Amino acid sequence: MPHSQTSAPRDSHLGVRIARGASPWLLPTVATAALSLARSRRSKRAAALAVPTTALAAGMLWFFRDPEREIAQGRVISPADGVVQSIMPWKDGRTRVAIFMSPLNVHVNRAPLAGTVTSVEHIPGGFVPAFNKESENNERVVWHFDTELGDIEMVQIAGAVARRIVPYIPQGTKVEQGERIGLIRFGSRVDIYLPEGVDVAVEVGQKTTAGVTRIDRD
Repeated sequence: MPHSQTSAPRDSHLGVRIARGASPWLLPTVATAALSLARSRRSKRAAALAVPTTALAAGMLWFFRDPEREIAQGRVISPADGVVQSIMPWKDGRTRVAIFMSPLNVHVNRAPLAGTVTSVEHIPGGFVPAFNKESENNERVVWHFDTELGDIEMVQIAGAVARRIVPYIPQGTKVEQGERIGLIRFGSRVDIYLPEGVDVAVEVGQKTTAGVTRIDRD
């Protein structure tokens, strides 16, 4: 349930966990680092290997962090950490807000509104950088939510590095605003379509925090 109207991150004191869906990347990396460290005292080769593998494991832990957050109030909140890449009026009257996620952002996406997931559709495609126009044809997962504002569409788009999108919940699930709904491994883009008549509160270039930054304006 919503708790706060602030748009600043509120997760620093609430603890951090590892994102679901990180295991295929994280576990082998951490295991290799641990093995190299264990053998480093007896083997110069293992000692040399321990430095890069430990650094890589630490990087993976950072990439797949999943901080707890106090969910902000507002009709529509950001589904992703990142930077607003574009705000585009759509032909059907909706407004598309595209949020670019870099490899340094949290990769877990959250429900922009409370409601019911009416569809989760995987669409195959390419893997060009998510900031390119050609990314419109990238691999993606299209979400639809039945909410108090009607149908809300959200799209998770894979990028050049993010080769896997991991939905957490299936069609028919009821979600709370700010609830975790999926993961895009490494960097990518998330688009949300605001219904006709709903004004945008963010600007191009503005940083967003999933579950915290409000996207719409009263």
